[in-house]
Amino acid sequence: MNKKLCVAAVAAGMFVAGFAVRGAVDPVAHAQGSERVFEMRTYTAAPGKFEALKTRFRDHTTRLFERHGMTNIGYWIPLDSPKSENTLVYILAYPSRESAKKSWEGFRADPEWQKVAAESQKDGNLLANPPESVFLSPADFSKIK
Repeated sequence: MNKKLCVAAVAAGMFVAGFAVRGAVDPVAHAQGSERVFEMRTYTAAPGKFEALKTRFRDHTTRLFERHGMTNIGYWIPLDSPKSENTLVYILAYPSRESAKKSWEGFRADPEWQKVAAESQKDGNLLANPPESVFLSPADFSKIK
């Protein structure tokens, strides 16, 4: 075998091995089948309630989501004003659209959530308007599926 062909074969082997290792060390992005769906939600806090909203998510909501089969993918706050002062955007993942529906039903009925929600809103609603929700499926070239 000539030297160039040998180098090409080794490089190809390393390339394939890299994908195998990536699948082993990056299971979150590749663990689910094609049914997995994502939900992007946007919350706009009522005036003066943004810190309370973030505290509720930080201290309670994310943990309760997990309890009900929702996977917390990430939470973001816009960089630019005015949304940086009142907007929380987050993405959850579910095994399917049907499981998302069941997860939300269970979450809303959870006595701990009902207590947390009531306590956090004793001085008024935390949201200026209902949350915006968009369900998403990953594009074929998305790293996370």
